[in-house]
Amino acid sequence: MNTQVIVLNGGSSSGKSGIARCLQAVLPEPWLTLGVDTLIEAMPASMRAVGAGIEFGADGQVTVGPAFRQLDAAWGQGIAAMVRAGAHVIVDEVFLGGAASQERWRSALNGLEVLWVGVRCDSATAAGRETARGDRVSGMAESQAYAVHDGVIYDLEVDTTRTEPIGCARAIAAHIASASAVHVD
Repeated sequence: MNTQVIVLNGGSSSGKSGIARCLQAVLPEPWLTLGVDTLIEAMPASMRAVGAGIEFGADGQVTVGPAFRQLDAAWGQGIAAMVRAGAHVIVDEVFLGGAASQERWRSALNGLEVLWVGVRCDSATAAGRETARGDRVSGMAESQAYAVHDGVIYDLEVDTTRTEPIGCARAIAAHIASASAVHVD
C-alpha cells in the first residue's frame, strides 16, 4: 500500500508548516495539510480561557484540559475519515505528550498507511524563528524542541536547523517513493 498520511511532529517553529507546503508542491498527487494550529483556530475563543481547553503560559508552556482533549480526539477521527474517503493528508502536529500523543494518533489512524516523520531543529534556531514570527509565546519553541520527540518512534527524521524545508520535503518524498517501490509486486 502507498502512504496515505504523513505525520510531521516537531516543536513550535521547527519548520513543519514549511515542509508541509513544500511536500504539497513535490508530491505527485494532491495532499491536504491539517494541523494542531488549524484545530486551535477552529475552536471558540472561550477554549483559550484558564482551565477550559488550552492555555499558553507566559513561559511558553502549553497546557491542555479535558475539553481540548475531547475535541482533539474528534479531530483525529475526522482526519482519519477523510483519509479513508480517499484524501491524502499531511498532519502538522506537536506531540506535547511525546509517546502518549503518538499513541493517540496511532489509534485514530489505525489501519491506514502512515509515515511518521520527526522534524527536529535545535532549540536556539527554533527560538530565533519564533521571535522572527512574532505570533508565538516566547519560550514555546525552546520548551518543545526536544520534549515533543520523547519516546516517539519515527520512520524518518529530518532536521531543519541547516536544511531548508524543500530539502526536507524532497527527502520525505524520496522515502515515500522508495517505500512504494518496495511494495510493488
